This record gives sequence, C-alpha cells and structure tokens, in this order.
Amino acid sequence: MADEFLIDRDAETAAVSDARLSSVFDTAVDGIIVINERGLVLAYNKACERLFGYEAADLLGRNVHKIMPQDYARAHDQYVRNYIETGDKKIIGIGREVKAQHKDGTIFPIELSVGEADTPYGRQFIGILRDLRSRKIIEEHLAKAQAQLLHMTRLSALDEMGAAIAHELNQPLTAVLLYLQSVSRKARNDGTMDPQLLSVIEKAEREAERAGEIIQRMRQLVEKKAPERQTLDVEDVVQSCMEMAELGNGETRTFLSSSVEPGLPPLQADPVQIRQILINLLRNAREAVADQDEKRVHLSVSLNGDLLEFRVSDNGPGVPAELVEGLFRAFTGAKHKGVGLGLAISRSIAQNHGGDLKLEPVSDESGASFLLTLPVHPREEATDKDL
Repeated sequence: MADEFLIDRDAETAAVSDARLSSVFDTAVDGIIVINERGLVLAYNKACERLFGYEAADLLGRNVHKIMPQDYARAHDQYVRNYIETGDKKIIGIGREVKAQHKDGTIFPIELSVGEADTPYGRQFIGILRDLRSRKIIEEHLAKAQAQLLHMTRLSALDEMGAAIAHELNQPLTAVLLYLQSVSRKARNDGTMDPQLLSVIEKAEREAERAGEIIQRMRQLVEKKAPERQTLDVEDVVQSCMEMAELGNGETRTFLSSSVEPGLPPLQADPVQIRQILINLLRNAREAVADQDEKRVHLSVSLNGDLLEFRVSDNGPGVPAELVEGLFRAFTGAKHKGVGLGLAISRSIAQNHGGDLKLEPVSDESGASFLLTLPVHPREEATDKDL
C-alpha cells in the first residue's frame, strides 16, 4: 500500500513539474526553441510563433533552417557537427547577436543564447531568442541624437564667430566701396574717363553696396539680442529674403521667384525672426528641387482677412507621408544636413507672433507648399519672451 502511495506521489510530482514547465514555456516573453543534433525542431513556444510567424505545427519535426537566412542555414549544420566532434563552442553558453528570418522573408536581428542537455535520445540544444529590432531602433535614434548634438556644438561655436566674421568682412568691403565711389566721383568731375568704363565702375559700386547689405543681414541673423517688433514693409522683407536664399545657389540662372499682392498693410514683427523663417523655408525648397530637370520655387504673399499669408511652394518630390506627422517636431527631419530644428523653431516663432506655420496639402501630389500666417495687428499677449 505504501509503495503504491509513493508511486502515486511520484506521478503527481512529475505531472506538476511538466505543467509548470509547459506554463513557463508558453508564457515566456522570449522565444524558446529546442532542436536535436540533426537540427530538427522538438519544441517551439508561443513567443516563437509571434516572432517568426510560423505556428508550432509548421516547424515541429522540421529543420530549424526555416527561420534562418540562407547564409546562416548553410553554416548551421556544419557548426553543430564541429561542436559535437571537437567541443569548440561558438554560441553555446556565450550568446551573441545573429540574424533570423520571418515567414514573410524579413530578415531581422535577434540575440541568441544556447544551452545543451544530454537526454536518453541524444543531445538537445535549447535556444532562447530575443527580438532586437526595437533596441536597434532606439540605438539608431540615440546615435542620430548624438550626431545632432555634436553638430549643434559646432553651430554654437559658429554662432560666436558669425558676428565677428561679418564685422571683419564689412571693414574691407566698406573700404572697397569708398575707393570705388572716390574713383567714380573724380571720373565724373573730370569727364576724362571712357563712359563704358565709368559704367562698369558704377556697377561694381552697386554690387559692393549690395554685398554690404547682405553682410549686415547676416550679422542681424547671428547676433544674440532680444526679439524686437518693428513695422516692416512686406515687399522689403520678401526682397531681402530672396537675396539671402540665393546665396550659394551655384545656378547660372535663378529659379526662385516671388509675388506680392499690391497694397498690403505693414507687418508688425521682429524682422530677424521673420526673415529666419522665410529663408529657412526657401532654402529647404531649394534643396528639395535640386534633382528636378526644371526647378521652381515660389514665394507669394497675400492678405486673407486680418492675416498675411506667406506661401513657399516648390515642384520637388514633396514630403513623404510618413514624415508629415512629426515634421514640426525637433530632431525629426529627414535631411542629412542640419540638425532637424529649423521647422520646429520656425513654427515656434510664428506662433509667438500670433500666427502659425503649416504644411498645406497639394492637389497634384507633386511638390510641397508651406504656409506662414502672421496677423496684421498682433495681440499684445503674443510676445516672443519664451524664445
């Protein structure tokens, strides 16, 4: 009777142990797979089904090659044979990152740890698999953020140098302008210089004046000073922004154009910040059309009720649908150049002026159109104190 009781207890203990093992096996977050010496799958848990897209019935008794890319599959059997013959461990008891293959053919990274067990039926290998895709995405984002921070450090240094460089350039440029004005004045008074040569000198004088104005605007953009609202002529703002956006164009003829509705009221805004928005939009558009056979970038300004609408449109490839949602968030830009802050800062400036900046839908699915709206008569509470 006692022996029968002990047998019942042993059977009950074994059943409980099997139930516990089965529960752990099927509720584990990581994939667990068991194979024999020939690479045939003996066990395959629920996490593996989610990870690879195969159900257990699809793989049990089949070679584990089905969840491996071809190059891994070719080497796997040889590796197992080498280990059995030599005992040389590559993964067993160590673990490392490898590639796996989903049922749909997608190849993705996993972390694989392998243990082994001697059984009456021969050696068996237990693999624990962890999906590394989410970790890889985080690592990529962190690497990009680090690169952006390093770039911002360089920008900070350039910011300190920018005003000084513009100041240093302004001095010799002013001297050149004074010399040209002196020669032009003396030539006109004497009447001895060839008219064509005098015309060339006068053109050089105008170009020097224009260069001086550009340098002055560059100084305004890089100088650190509190925002200051002024009464701005819209046409003057547009013209200065077009000139700044043309810098470094490298094209034989311009493809940037502008149109301003006649009779627009003056704008009450910080001139440096508004130019910063428009120049950023124009230069983004210029980059967007770089690969187009016929390039078009247009800045238009019109009045809509109490709002001035500045619209920058281009005929580039447009903004990919997957980027639209995060377009105005910092560090989410798709460009390889820059730090991904331009549009985020531009929208912040627009909103602090009582307006907004948004991407407009385009009917022909070609190109992009950004709309900057600014109130003609901004409310007092819409200040720039938070910038």
